[in-house]
Amino acid sequence: MNLALWIAAGLLAAVALAGGITKTFVPKEKLAGATGGGWTADASVGFVKTLGVLELLAAVGLILPAVLDIAPVLVPVTAICWVLLMVGAIITHLRHGEAKFIVLNLAYLALAAVVAWGRLGPEPFTG
Repeated sequence: MNLALWIAAGLLAAVALAGGITKTFVPKEKLAGATGGGWTADASVGFVKTLGVLELLAAVGLILPAVLDIAPVLVPVTAICWVLLMVGAIITHLRHGEAKFIVLNLAYLALAAVVAWGRLGPEPFTG
């Protein structure tokens, strides 16, 4: 179970890192033209960059606290925040009729929920 939770957190961190780098450093106009990025045309540059920074923080929060054993409770807290972020992503993609991205966001949401449940319940980092 512990290994599965580490793998799930690692996958989510990789997704968060990739999305965070893209939203933070790629110009909004280029994002709007990319597959699944149409929603950025309706959003401000500041909003898109803020989401990018939040995703970068999520990538760090899903892994680093446990690796360094400094406030490892931040891992499930970050996973819960990721669930909330995915709810927002699902709503946004629903509004733009991007069904395949809704399915992807649901998968990320489920993975984050498993990490949160696992780290708060059966496999906490405290021994």
